[in-house]
Amino acid sequence: MGMRIWHQSMAVLRDVPHYVEAVRRRLGEVLRPDTEVVLHGLAHGTMDTDYPKEDLGSSYLNYVHGNQWVAAGLDAQAQGYDAFALATIASPMMHEIRTLVDIPVVGYGDTAFRLAALYGKRFGILFFNSVREGFWPDYVRNMGIGEAFSGVMLAGVSFHDVVNAHGDKKRTAEVVAQVVATGERMVKELGANVIVPGEMPLNLLLADAGVSSIAGATVIDGLTLTFKTAEMMVDLRRTSGMMQSRAGWGHNAPNPKRVAQVQAFYGLDKLRGRLASE
Repeated sequence: MGMRIWHQSMAVLRDVPHYVEAVRRRLGEVLRPDTEVVLHGLAHGTMDTDYPKEDLGSSYLNYVHGNQWVAAGLDAQAQGYDAFALATIASPMMHEIRTLVDIPVVGYGDTAFRLAALYGKRFGILFFNSVREGFWPDYVRNMGIGEAFSGVMLAGVSFHDVVNAHGDKKRTAEVVAQVVATGERMVKELGANVIVPGEMPLNLLLADAGVSSIAGATVIDGLTLTFKTAEMMVDLRRTSGMMQSRAGWGHNAPNPKRVAQVQAFYGLDKLRGRLASE
């Protein structure tokens, strides 16, 4: 039996066509033939630039933008999707969304950090977004896996370097070489034996280049990991009835009618249906 998965990106996808093409190609290579993934990004006009670097450096703006992710999760369930995949490492509002829907909700960072323990003892994040560097230690500590975290390191490339490399194969080798060189430093200086490429465009670039190991450290293939996990969780729901917990504060599902009332009061209901597929 096939399944349909909602892919949600941090980017406004119409702004990054080469990245969208790369995502479609990779998912077509790694997922089951009867799995359909529909790509969604943030609503057009959300950001004032083609990459939300400044907004990602603010805890408040991150929180406000997270309301789009809640709307997307509710839309995914309402439209009959089998799973909702947050294809960004920070996975905004992931825990809150899990209380609102009954379909599997899979976050890239959450999944990658937890699965890293199957491949090594210490993982590090290699990323290009410098404004969020201080975000990660608290994030990982709150997950309860802080002892396994070796730290973060800037990859030595920018968002535009990575996105352009997806559309210009002449640039691919140069950008990948720089990232690999930085990864080698991470292994040597931070003691990481698992590397999580922070942003999904960077992750996908390395996967397309066949980089699965740097200096002996395993490189997480985030896009594949996220969507194969979504497939698995749909299978488990169907075969075993397993789903997210509903026990205890932070897991209990609120009354849907009250959710709708509160969203309408704050005007958040206007976000529903705006995250059109690309």
